[in-house]
Amino acid sequence: MADKKIVQTACPTCKTVYSGIYTELPSQDVDMLSAHQSCELYKKGSSFFHEGSRPNGIFFIHKGKVKIYKHGDGREQIIKIAKEGELLGYRAILADEQFPVSAKTLEDCHLCFIPKHIFLEALLGSPAFSQKILKEACRELDLMTGVLTHMAQKTVHERIVHTLLELSDMYGENPINLKREDMAGLVGTATETLIRFLSQLKEAGWIEIQGRKIRVVNKVEIKKFAKIY
Repeated sequence: MADKKIVQTACPTCKTVYSGIYTELPSQDVDMLSAHQSCELYKKGSSFFHEGSRPNGIFFIHKGKVKIYKHGDGREQIIKIAKEGELLGYRAILADEQFPVSAKTLEDCHLCFIPKHIFLEALLGSPAFSQKILKEACRELDLMTGVLTHMAQKTVHERIVHTLLELSDMYGENPINLKREDMAGLVGTATETLIRFLSQLKEAGWIEIQGRKIRVVNKVEIKKFAKIY
């Protein structure tokens, strides 16, 4: 059960809405979705949908970060870290299938929920919204293709560095605050391998580590190592 409480969020005045999936939507579409949504604060570590369950709506991340993962070989394989402005769960509804993945909050998150029937009505009634969802689905497919290519062609150390850079961009001015097990799952390697290489990067002066928080301090050298030009 997710640890959550109701919060007030209005789509028409929400900056996250207009910088996320709803960008460029007509105001009447945003108003309609807003009228039927419920927004709640989910505490860190809350699961809000599970692999194999049937979707009854979609989730919009108003604030916070969420890990999307699958279970396999006795551990979690993290597919991606989703952040504010992203829409979750819609592909299972479009395919009329069970959730292929699970979702859990990495920090306290404000999540807005839109029931399945409202989402489908919006798709049928709004060409702008249906086009936006189609573009988002294509974008996610491209990202997943890139991840598979990345996993196949990069060494473990290159994948760790690449992941650090992506997380650094995601966290912005704040240090990366992620459990080592989660980071290892995102990279696709053993936690021990990740920890050893992070220590090497720290000794090289490329990153700073305080507890579980990591800050990339030499992006130039790290990008050279990861062959990012």
